[in-house]
Amino acid sequence: MGTRLGVGFIGSGFISRFHIQSWQAVRDADVLGVWSPNRENAESAAALARELRVGEAKAYASIEDMVADPAIDVIWICGPNHRRIENMEAILHARQRGADLIGIACEKPLARNVAEARRVLELAEEAGVLHGYLEDQLFSPGLMRGRTLAWARGAAIAGRPYLARAAEEHSGPHAPWFWKGELQGGGVLNDMMCHSVEVARFLLTKPGADRSSIRIKKVTAQIASLKWSRPEYAADLARRFGSEVDYLKTPSEDFARATIEYEDDAGHTLIAETTTSWSFVGAGLRLSSELLGPEYSMQLNSLDAGGRLFFSRRVSGAEGEDLVEKQNAEQGVMPFVGNEAAEYGYEDENRHFARCFLDGVQPELDFKAGLEVVELLMTAYMSAEQERTIAWKPEGLETYIPQVAQGTWKP
Repeated sequence: MGTRLGVGFIGSGFISRFHIQSWQAVRDADVLGVWSPNRENAESAAALARELRVGEAKAYASIEDMVADPAIDVIWICGPNHRRIENMEAILHARQRGADLIGIACEKPLARNVAEARRVLELAEEAGVLHGYLEDQLFSPGLMRGRTLAWARGAAIAGRPYLARAAEEHSGPHAPWFWKGELQGGGVLNDMMCHSVEVARFLLTKPGADRSSIRIKKVTAQIASLKWSRPEYAADLARRFGSEVDYLKTPSEDFARATIEYEDDAGHTLIAETTTSWSFVGAGLRLSSELLGPEYSMQLNSLDAGGRLFFSRRVSGAEGEDLVEKQNAEQGVMPFVGNEAAEYGYEDENRHFARCFLDGVQPELDFKAGLEVVELLMTAYMSAEQERTIAWKPEGLETYIPQVAQGTWKP
């Protein structure tokens, strides 16, 4: 193994571009490849990597070709959820034909449901590679620092924290497949609560302890379509994404909340409260978290991470997302985030996984962790559908498909 990794990206869209931007802070690896079913998009993402001087990236004709190239050591999977198994099978086929590969990192969620997530894990193990579950928010500098200080100064004196809250809210995804339950695996719960459940768990877990040191006991959840199944907003989705996205006939939830009860080694009850929505209309993407203990608390809000601009009503510019992701306005008092790739955790996340793979170390945040997150999300869907608290771990998870993903959910 050399002193640097060559990285190949599966996917060339919004999330891949965030990763490529973050690579300016990664010293141990270079972005050398991009594959996408859309060759033009792959060429564009590769050009971005070259422009940012994070690697002499080129577009590949297939996943197999990219994996087989000796320059590519690791793969970052950043494509749509419904292509996860297909992408993993292509990697395995290249391995079976003799391609060398050190590791695979996969974006959240690991898959659309438990059966698919388990298959993704099996394929990684069959390929004989290291694997990492990409959960950027756990690597947000503010979250990491706040957790460290709360435990070192608060918990060390007053006792462990017992309540964590995590929320991710914005006005809706960029690409049409996110809005389609059968392709994405659900709605906002599957898309974003994967972040929130891990953030809350991370905050409640003692630094240095294994993530299994707190045990899941029960899950209570609720889902709703508050905004996008209203006729005028369903029509807006159809205008933007085409008639395939029909929220009058097959809506996905745009609001979800879940309460997860954990237990620590001493038998103490710990509570994680998570909230996510695609129906938040504010400055843009808002990530917020809290940690409460006996004599202390910690709060974090991503919209407080930068500065503010003011534009009067005489300033009317084009719509964009140059101030903050999922920006909703161009006038008034406008918060901006100085370096979103750093603030949301992409920089520290990619440094971490690149170093793990370079050192030959299996990350703790791996596909097994990603599988358990999917199990939690599916349990939350079960709870919402049955309108009751579900004890962990419920029967039937392996074959369960949420009504939203089946297209049968009626809010």
